[in-house]
Amino acid sequence: MKDKEVSKFISLILRHKPETIGITLDEHGWANVEELIEGVNRSHHTLDMERLERIVAEDEKQRYSFNEDKTLIRANQGHSIPVDVELEEVTPPEILYHGTGEKYTASIDEQGLIPKSRLYVHLSGDLETAEKVGRRHGKPVIYIVKSGDMHSDGIVFYRSVNGVWLTKAVPPQYLKKSL
Repeated sequence: MKDKEVSKFISLILRHKPETIGITLDEHGWANVEELIEGVNRSHHTLDMERLERIVAEDEKQRYSFNEDKTLIRANQGHSIPVDVELEEVTPPEILYHGTGEKYTASIDEQGLIPKSRLYVHLSGDLETAEKVGRRHGKPVIYIVKSGDMHSDGIVFYRSVNGVWLTKAVPPQYLKKSL
């Protein structure tokens, strides 16, 4: 099995369903590395510490983090289960971006951006990343997010370890479609 497939499985475990392999996450989303490796191996994937370190280091989206002594691992963001990944509040730039598929624009125009099954709405600091994300959902549409105005109005922002901007929701008045 390729590293990419194993990485997707690890993402499922650490972000959504740790019970799939019989492990639990602590309140900050950390999983015991030995338990993760044992659980992944029981599920017909092959994983050892060397492969796990390679997956973490080479993941283009930088989805995962180890603690200092590499005994614990967690997903950096994207959880659908309630965990506190210990993000600090930060002041966002004036503008952020959100890439989506054309099929979602009517809902977004009406409701704004909502996290759906996740804990936060994910925003990009650059247009290129937003376009890449949007293409995953069909014909891409990019929203410009007036994050500076949101922050001035008291809405809190976080930035994950891998540079993704997070907030609880983006009301429609702070959105503008990019042309």
